[in-house]
Amino acid sequence: MSYEKVLDQIKHKEGKRKKFEKHNAPKDRDYGKAKKECRRCGRTGKGILSQYGLNYCRQCFREIAEDLGFKQLK
Repeated sequence: MSYEKVLDQIKHKEGKRKKFEKHNAPKDRDYGKAKKECRRCGRTGKGILSQYGLNYCRQCFREIAEDLGFKQLK
């Protein structure tokens, strides 16, 4: 189950909700692959192109590369 679904289920139980949020809330990351995310679709993990400050995943980059001025080498 996702974090938001469980919060909806226990929203009227104040004590359980506080305890659940304390132990299960997503962490704010300072480093690692979960810190970087695609600015277009929000994917995290492998395949994030951060060179030149792009911060796009490889799938989004392939879709918009020509619009950004990149050319495909053959």
